[in-house]
Amino acid sequence: MIRQLAHLCIHSKDLAKTEWFYCGVLGLKKKFTFEKDGEEFGFYIELGERTFIEVFQGEVAGEGNIRHMAIEVDDMEAVRTSLAEAGIEVGEKSFGADHAWQMWVKDPDGNAIEFHEYTAKAMQLTGGVCSVDWT
Repeated sequence: MIRQLAHLCIHSKDLAKTEWFYCGVLGLKKKFTFEKDGEEFGFYIELGERTFIEVFQGEVAGEGNIRHMAIEVDDMEAVRTSLAEAGIEVGEKSFGADHAWQMWVKDPDGNAIEFHEYTAKAMQLTGGVCSVDWT
C-alpha cells in the first residue's frame, strides 16, 4: 500500500540560495516550479525514484518543523569535498549504531541534513534490532 516517501516540504527565505545549495552544490535536479502571476514561489527537487524535496518561499511560523532529512549517498567523501569546496560547514563523518556512515550539514535556511552511506551491514538493508544507549 505505501511505497516510499513522496516529498518533504521545506520553506525557504531565499529560493535562489536554496536552489544553489540543493542543485548547484549537491547536484540534484530541479524537476518543476510553482508560479503565480509569472513569479516563481516554489519548486520540486528530485531525489530519485519519485522522491522529492518541495520548497516554498516563506518562513514557517508556529506550524512545527522538520527535525532533519536524511539523504542516501554512495560516496560520502565526494559529498564532503563538494560541500567544503562550496564553503558549507560539514560535520564529522561518523559510524552509526545502525552500521551506516553519516555526516551532517545545514541548508541555507537552517534545515538539518543527514547524509547516509549504507554499508553491507547497514540495518536499513538487513533489518533487525538496533540497540542504542541514548544517555
